[in-house]
Amino acid sequence: MQDSGLSTWLSSLPILVIGSGTFALMLVAGALGYVMRRWQAAHARHKKRESAESVAQEGYLLGSVLGLLGLLLAFTFGMVLNRYEARRELVTREANGIGTAYLRAQFLDEPYRSHLSALLVDYTQNRIELASGRGDSSAYAIRNDQLLTDTWSEVRAARESAMAHGVTTALLMAFNEVIDIDTERKIAWELRVPGEVLLLLLIYLAATAGVVGHQVDGPRGRRAAFALFALTSLSITVITDLNRPMSGHARESQKAMLMLLQSLRAQPPQVFDRSIPPPRQLGAQP
Repeated sequence: MQDSGLSTWLSSLPILVIGSGTFALMLVAGALGYVMRRWQAAHARHKKRESAESVAQEGYLLGSVLGLLGLLLAFTFGMVLNRYEARRELVTREANGIGTAYLRAQFLDEPYRSHLSALLVDYTQNRIELASGRGDSSAYAIRNDQLLTDTWSEVRAARESAMAHGVTTALLMAFNEVIDIDTERKIAWELRVPGEVLLLLLIYLAATAGVVGHQVDGPRGRRAAFALFALTSLSITVITDLNRPMSGHARESQKAMLMLLQSLRAQPPQVFDRSIPPPRQLGAQP
C-alpha cells in the first residue's frame, strides 16, 4: 500500500519528538506573532484611533481561528479513533472465526483433525505476538503467511474426509473466514491519516499560534497561550500514537485472542471424543 512521503517521514519519528516539535513550532509561531504586534504598535501613526470596534473584531478573529482549530483536531482525532475501534472489532471477529474453524475441524478424521487443530493453535499464538509488537515483527509476519499456507494445504488434503462427514461447505466457509480476516487486519494495520491532512493540520497549528501570539497581551495572556500550546501538543501526541497501529503504545486489546488461545489449549481434539450420556428423565426407573 502506497503512502505519502510526509506520512512515512512522520511515522519514522518518535512520538515524543513529534509532540515536543509541535510545541516548539507553536512557541516559535506565537513569538513571531507577538513580535509583529509589538512592531506594529511601535510604528503606528495613529495609536489613539484604535477603536473598541477594531479590538472586538480582533477578538472575533481569534475566536474563529480557535474554533476552526478545534474542528480540525476533532476531525483528525475522530478519524484515528474510528480506525482504532475498527481494529478492536477485528480482533473479536478473528477470535470468533478461528474458534469456529477449530470446532468444525473436529468433524474430520485423523490425522487431519489433529493437524488442523495444532495449526490453528500455532496461528493464534503467532497472531498475538504479531499484534503485540514484541520481538521481530517481520519474522512473525513471515510465520503468519506460512501457517496460513500450511493450514489451507491441510484443508485441501482433508477434502475426502469432509465430504464423508458432510461438512465440506461448512469447513471451507470457516477457514475462508479466517483468511479473509487476516487480510482485513493487515490492511487495518497499514492505514494512516492522509499526508495532506497532516500537512494542513501543521500549517494551521502554526498559523493559529501566530494569531494567538499577535493577540495576547500581558503575563496572563502569555500564560494562557502557553497552556493552549501545551494542550494542543498533547492532543497531537495522542493522535500520533493512535495513528501508529504497529508501533504506537495505544494498541488494540488482544484479550479476545488470549481467551481463545487459552480455550484451544484447554480443549485438545481428544476432549471431543468422549460421549456424554443423556440426562435421566424424571420418574424413570434406575
